[in-house]
Amino acid sequence: MGRLSTRAADLSARLAQNAQVVCRHYLPAGRREGRYWMVGDVTGTPGRSLYVRLFETERGAIGNWVDAATGEHGDLIDLIRLNQRHGRLAETIDEAERFLSLPPSADDEQRNRSPGPPARAGSPTAARKLFAASKPLKGTLAARYLQDRGITQLTDLPALRFHPRCFYRPNDDDVPGTLGAFPALIAAVTDLDGTQTGTHRTWLDPAGSNKANVASPRRAMGNILGNAIRFGQCEDMIVAGEGIETMLSLREALPILPLVAATSSSHLAAIQFPPTIRRLYVARDRDAAGDAAFAILAERAQAVGIELLPFMPVLGDFNDDLRQHGPSVLGESLIAQLHEADRARVLRR
Repeated sequence: MGRLSTRAADLSARLAQNAQVVCRHYLPAGRREGRYWMVGDVTGTPGRSLYVRLFETERGAIGNWVDAATGEHGDLIDLIRLNQRHGRLAETIDEAERFLSLPPSADDEQRNRSPGPPARAGSPTAARKLFAASKPLKGTLAARYLQDRGITQLTDLPALRFHPRCFYRPNDDDVPGTLGAFPALIAAVTDLDGTQTGTHRTWLDPAGSNKANVASPRRAMGNILGNAIRFGQCEDMIVAGEGIETMLSLREALPILPLVAATSSSHLAAIQFPPTIRRLYVARDRDAAGDAAFAILAERAQAVGIELLPFMPVLGDFNDDLRQHGPSVLGESLIAQLHEADRARVLRR
């Protein structure tokens, strides 16, 4: 390892000791959520695609970060280099040394004195425990939430459960006095082997059938990148899309389809491809985030010889189509968009 590389590694370790302070300085538009600092990208754009680890986890050290939308990743030295648009490592080293020489603010000192969160909060183990503590979907507020969106086929959905009082951590965008727990639709996030790696939560309004009136009614915990919520068995094709409601709308129209629900458009772009598939359908939303995810998936699929095909809704998204036109009309629209071989298979059944 060269002299500059050694200095960079040492500085990265020192930066990691104050990872949250680094994030607040270079990515001020982001916010802490649990064990991560969430922001849009390395330049600090508001959003949730990029996350920086503030505590060590099974998947990485403090300060490691991943941008789920682009696949970029690295340590805090890499983050500063990209954030400051440095062309040479020496520039980043100078910047890191300058930053580390700054006196801490009063807020920083107060935060450093504050005790950290409970160990392993937000880990895959915690995610599995939450799922295990939840109850079957039938007859719950979560079932009513889905039914009010035209999703009535709620049997044989082992990936979905209900928790009557799921912990919610308010963030800076929540109004003062926001409650710390709500009923929630709970979904298991699994890898290609079927191992649960995370849990997705949709908090619900206890007095009705809408999402809870909070700043972030949907959040995921555990190891999410590359993994997804799965409905049905994959053979040589799958349909992937963003969101539980979107994918269950397709299931309402064509129950035979094997479906994969990503927790966000960024995570849709990063889903792992099952080794057996030859065709990947992408259930698209008519928005810029959906366009970006489709473009990334197209490039990834082409590189491994998978044929990529879009499923396009008539309206804004497939749940709109289901609620406006019904499952029969939606099914006809989907069948028309299938590859010839898959269309024949669906019609035979």
